[in-house]
Amino acid sequence: MRRCLVLLFAALSLPVQAAQLVLELGDAPIRWQTEDLLKHPQTQSISITDDVSYKKAMHYRAIPLSALLTGVSAQDHLQAVALDGFAAEMPAGPLLTKGPAQAWLAIEDPASPWPGLGKGKPSAGPFYLVWTNPGAGHISPEQWPFQVASIRLLAAVAERFPAMRPAPGLADNSPVNLGFAVFQKNCLACHTLNGAGDAQFGPDLNLPYNPTEYFHLEYLRRYIRDPQSLRQWPQAKMPGFSSSVLSDGELDALLAYLQHMAGHKQP
Repeated sequence: MRRCLVLLFAALSLPVQAAQLVLELGDAPIRWQTEDLLKHPQTQSISITDDVSYKKAMHYRAIPLSALLTGVSAQDHLQAVALDGFAAEMPAGPLLTKGPAQAWLAIEDPASPWPGLGKGKPSAGPFYLVWTNPGAGHISPEQWPFQVASIRLLAAVAERFPAMRPAPGLADNSPVNLGFAVFQKNCLACHTLNGAGDAQFGPDLNLPYNPTEYFHLEYLRRYIRDPQSLRQWPQAKMPGFSSSVLSDGELDALLAYLQHMAGHKQP
């Protein structure tokens, strides 16, 4: 028994290991090792006032993400994939800007590991996409992927996944199309729809049933704002979307999109 405890303590005491970030931005993948990123001339110390994942002020060694996105233009589309299957879909434009909201890749130094994200949980490392002054760019919590393993240059969501597109003929500024944009920004990182999408984290939002088919809309609205207010369980992972992240108008548009897609199921 004593030997088992010693071995367990030794395992828990192992230092964070160096990691590899894969960038798929062109013909051949680019691989960055932790050590090389920490030594990069643009890597610097930054402070995050209100970290989305840690819920407090944090300090990181980080590099402007734009410094790594060689050949990427503002019109391109990127996907950051985490170790657990979380897949954040992000237009490249905000990731390339140098202010006022700026994207950074925080790098976990094996010699100075970050704290765990909760009791018994790993840290946000080895790589974590963080933002300085996120409010200036209306940055969603889903645009703060942690435990990032790769960043890929891909076609836009509507082009890659036609099964989640609204019916043709709707105006670009219709609530349904606006809601589709909200869905891509805030939901697609965790959920698929009509079986389409790269996320491996949450359930499909149209098959077999759309949440608008089994939730009264007012309760669905409350669920999106604060999931634990309707369903409480310790393993819950869905975050709440406050009005500062998802305005009432954006929430209305999201519900309009989901209602619309309930009538456009594709197996």
